Formats: sequence, C-alpha cells, structure tokens
Amino acid sequence: MMAVEAGAARNTLLAYERDLRGASELLHGRLSTADSHALKGLSEAWIDLQRATVARKAAALRRFFAFVQDEGFRADDPSAALPRPGGARPLPKVLDHKAIDALFAELDRRKRDQGTALGLRLTALVELLYGSGLRATELVSLPRHAFQRGRPFLILRGKGSKERLVPISDRASAAVAEWAAHVPRDSLWLFPSGKSHLSRVRLYQLIKELGAAAGVPPDRISPHVLRHAFATHLLEGGADLRALQLLLGHADIATTQIYTHVDSRRLVELVNSRHPLGEAMRTADSKKVEGGAIAPVAPNAR
Repeated sequence: MMAVEAGAARNTLLAYERDLRGASELLHGRLSTADSHALKGLSEAWIDLQRATVARKAAALRRFFAFVQDEGFRADDPSAALPRPGGARPLPKVLDHKAIDALFAELDRRKRDQGTALGLRLTALVELLYGSGLRATELVSLPRHAFQRGRPFLILRGKGSKERLVPISDRASAAVAEWAAHVPRDSLWLFPSGKSHLSRVRLYQLIKELGAAAGVPPDRISPHVLRHAFATHLLEGGADLRALQLLLGHADIATTQIYTHVDSRRLVELVNSRHPLGEAMRTADSKKVEGGAIAPVAPNAR
C-alpha cells in the first residue's frame, strides 16, 4: 500500500519496515493484534529516544493500524494510545556566505590545478546542491537525459514520486555541461558509478572531504546542509515563501516556514526601512540634525 497507493520512496519504505519490525519485536510478534495497553507499553520502551524518533515510529504504527482496519483485518484502531510528542522542529544547519565562498574557491583551485573529470563531477554536484536545492537522492539518481543544453530547468521525480520543475542557474548549467561531456553516451545516469549511479553515501563523503579542504568543520556540512543554504540564502535575497516551497518540493508550506528563522534580521530591517512610520521617524530625525535641534541627554536619563 505504501509503495503503490502512497507512492513512498524506497528509503521511506525501508524506514517503515525498520519501525514496524522493531515494534513487533517489542510486542513479541503480536503487533497486528496489539491493544491499547500493549501500545502504551511501547511508549515506555521508547522513553529514552528523541522526540523526533518517537514521533516517526508512532506515525508508522498509526499508518499501519489504519491500513489493518481499512482492510478488515480488525474492527478497531488502537493507535490513539500511541504517544504524540510535541516540540518544535529542530532548526536546520546553515552555512553562511563566507563558508560557501570557501567551498567554491576550493572547487576552483582543484579545477585549475588538477583539471580532472572527477573535479568537474564534484563541481556539478555542488552547483546543483547549492544552486538548485536538490535532495541527495534526487541528485545522484538524475537520469542522463534530465539535463538538456539550453533548457534552464530540470523535470524530476522527487520525494513521494512527485514530479517538480527545478530551475537550473547558468553556473550550474555550465558545470553540468562540462561534466556531461565525460559521461558515456550509453549511461542511464548523469552521475554513473559502476553498474548504477553515484550512491548517497559517496556523495556525503565527497562533500565532507571538500568541506575539510575548504576549512569548513565536518559537523557543519553535508549535502542536505547545502540544500538548507540554498533555501536560506534565497529567502534572505527576498524570495517568496510559496515559490521556495515549490523549489524545494515541500508538500506542506509548514515545512518551508522553518527557514524564516534565519530571516528575522532582514525582516526587522525591512519594517524599519519600508514602513510609513519608520519613514516619518527618519524624516523627523533628519530635520533635527539639519536644524541643530538635538537636545543634550542627561547622564542619568532613562
């Protein structure tokens, strides 16, 4: 059902399988017949886990029991007894512009000094991660025909098997074109490796290695951090939140809204510079300065 009806990705299916098997083991193989009391026991077994982990496990079980009831395997749904841990979504790690500049400076150095095909591949990977905000799985599994010279966008099938249009910057387009010249014409993938495509694990290693060479601490960088940087820096530059939602492929704008935390400073500056009352205050202050009418402030004034 998760694969065919919900269109879940392979990694999602694997995560559901792990969570369901783990719960079944805790319930001694009686998961499908578990009652509310048994499910409350799961809450106790999960007490030392992080809230996000508990939320994921409980969500998988709720989906399972809804399926079991819908298919008529049992008349009730005991999942109301599962925990619903609250708490805010953790803020994403974000690279500042200085760190991004250091990464691209290192890429340029490698390209200049080494000039290898692998250097071109790494440049194309980073340009697509930071320049288009692709997920790691979306990036490594890009088919060779997804990129067409002269077309400023990709059409890809992302999370949940949903298609979305991804704009490609001129820089990324040029980098991918340079790399594509080294890809065998009979390859199914834009980033081939062995009999398949580049793995997510290898991409993770490549980005970590690049970060270390550029002076970026390993715990601060990953493919997903570059995706976060793409979103954050677009928002700082004035991007609309709805447009950002489409670019990132988020089903719910609540997921996109987490990036607004990084933009609070710009929003305050925007209010001060654009709001009519802010303009009136600046005009009044300017007149005081021009007329020399600024009164001295007493040392103990509050």
